[in-house]
Order: sequence, then structure tokens, then C-alpha cells
Amino acid sequence: MPTLETTVNGLKLPNPFVIASGPPGTNGNVIGKAFDEGWGAVICKTISLDAEKVVNVQPRYARLRARDSNEIIGWENIELISDRSFEVWVDELKAVKKKYPDRILIASVMEEYRKEAWVEIVERCQDLGVDAFELNFSCPHGLPERKMGSAMGEDPEILEEVAGWVHEVATVPVWAKMTPNITHIEYPTRAALRAGCEGVSAINTIRCVLGVDLETLRPEPSVEGFTTPGGYSSRAILPIALRMVMEIATVIRDEFPGRSLSGIGGIETGADAAQFLLLGADTVQVCTGVMKHGYGIVRSMQDDLLAFMKKHGFETLDDFKGRSLQYFTTHADLVHRQAVAKHRIKMDDTQWSGDNFVQQSDDLARG
Repeated sequence: MPTLETTVNGLKLPNPFVIASGPPGTNGNVIGKAFDEGWGAVICKTISLDAEKVVNVQPRYARLRARDSNEIIGWENIELISDRSFEVWVDELKAVKKKYPDRILIASVMEEYRKEAWVEIVERCQDLGVDAFELNFSCPHGLPERKMGSAMGEDPEILEEVAGWVHEVATVPVWAKMTPNITHIEYPTRAALRAGCEGVSAINTIRCVLGVDLETLRPEPSVEGFTTPGGYSSRAILPIALRMVMEIATVIRDEFPGRSLSGIGGIETGADAAQFLLLGADTVQVCTGVMKHGYGIVRSMQDDLLAFMKKHGFETLDDFKGRSLQYFTTHADLVHRQAVAKHRIKMDDTQWSGDNFVQQSDDLARG
């Protein structure tokens, strides 16, 4: 029987399904619930040393629905990182590791552009026993004036510098979470890996304006009649996420073998996960899917992925990780391949026409 067990950067996971940083990992209680449901790992909601500057608003979500089924296909949020104090997180992360010592707990952290702040939060979280870090270089909204999130991740030079600070003190694996709000995601990927990060995660949400209410003429989500661009997620971003995962996986394969990739973006089924794995991801992360369907979604995702593996005769995730990368090429090469194929068809038609057809039929009949 196939197995979903995998080891990534020395971390042993029972399956590749990871709770992504966000509301599903907002406190110790729900992190424990995720482990109880069978998630392979959990990344807590992004934490910082000074949560007093983090002030969320209501409402902070807006949804895009399919016209024919009312299904939620797009989801915008203007939610910030955790507004709970670091001291509270200290107690809860410690408690989670005590209760689930063999499960993988990853701390998502974000700080201002100050070395002492990044060093402090990494060292203090390590003392709590977290298994790895994910550096949030990718939140597309909120706190840009503090050079946090995507304001940092959009600048490969700054990203490399900050990731280097972390690498100096980190004793556990470090992943850098990439922003999709950039033309070439390969550039910040290379910067993170050059700095020593063991892996990258991609993608975070896409900066968006979800829509405008045609009755009130106010953009959504409306907070006292106003809004701000937010982060777009859910099923609608899956094709964009797949493209960027393919690009990152190609960089890792060609330039940084051995580094890891955690794929994110619109994943809600085992079939979705299989596509990310085929394009080079080691693990897959889910956030909006959990918010839509609950923590129990991981059970059907595991069943679907195992069924896919059994159908194709794959015993482990490594048997098919990155298998589909070989089928990407340039447009010029596609033109060449199609011209060759058409030429072969034409030659075959000529070979089996008229007198040639009669002569070759006789030859075949004679054996």
C-alpha cells in the first residue's frame, strides 16, 4: 500500500498536508484540534514581538461566488498578523509541544527591518521547542510602513539580508514564504536560498480588490464605508499558484538541489495536492480550504491522494514528486514539436496512399 509519510528538511511528517499560517492556526486550542484531525504539520498564525501595533477591523473578509452554484471560488481578507501578545504565544506554543511532542509545529514570524528584532524572536521561539520557522515575507496588506510582509519580500536584496540574520541564529529548518505580487518569483526565491533557508513556501495571497457593491457603490469589504486592497485566496488562485510553484521547483532542481518547497494556493482536495506535488512541492498548505470546509477536510484529502497514488502505482511521494516538470518547455520548442508531428502525419499519409498502400499491404500480407 502507498504511504503519505514523508521527511522534509529532517522533519518527519505523517502526511504532506500542512495548516498554513492564518486563522486556522490562530491559537493553541485550534492547533491542537488540527493535530487531532490528522494534519501532518501546523504553522501558527504569524506572530511578532509587539502585537500592540496590530489592530484588526470588522468586517475583514469578502467572498466571490460562482454565478451558477453560489460556491465560494474567491476569498479576500484584510486580516493582519496575530494581535495576541508574544507572551501569550509563549505559553501556548510551549503547551502545544508538551501535548504533541512528536508532531511538527512551525512558527510563522514577521518583524520590522531590524536585525535585533529578528534575532530575538527566532531565539525565543526556538527555546519553546518549535520544529521549524516560516518567515513571513509575503503578507500583501497591512504594516507596509514598518517594511513588514511583502514590502520586504518584494525586495530580494532586503529579503536575503533578513534571511541571513535568521540563518545566523536558527538551529532548526527555516522556510521563507514568497509573495506572488512580483513579476519573477524566482528572484526572491534565489535570495532566500542563497541566505541559507532550507526551503520556501509559495504562494501567499494575491493583492486584490474583490469587488464593488453596485447598490452602495462601496468596495468590499466595507469598513465604515471604506476599504483597502487585501489578499486573494481560494480556488480561483490555484492556476497562478501552480505556475509559480513550477517556476520555484525548477530553480531548486537546477540550482539548489536538496532544498524544499511547500506549495500553497487554492488546495481543497487530494487531486489539487497531487498537482502541486507533481510540479515539485514536498508538502502542501491549506488555509482558506479549512475556513470553508473545516479541519476534517484533511481526511478526504488523504484518501484522495492515496487513491491517486494507488492508481498510478506510486508507493511514496518521492515516486512522483516533480514528475511533470519535464513537460514544460519554451513556446518556440512547442512550435517545432508541432511542426515535426505534422510532418510525420503527412509522411504517414503519403506512405499509405495509392499504389504505395497496395504494395505495402501486399508486403504485410506476405509477412
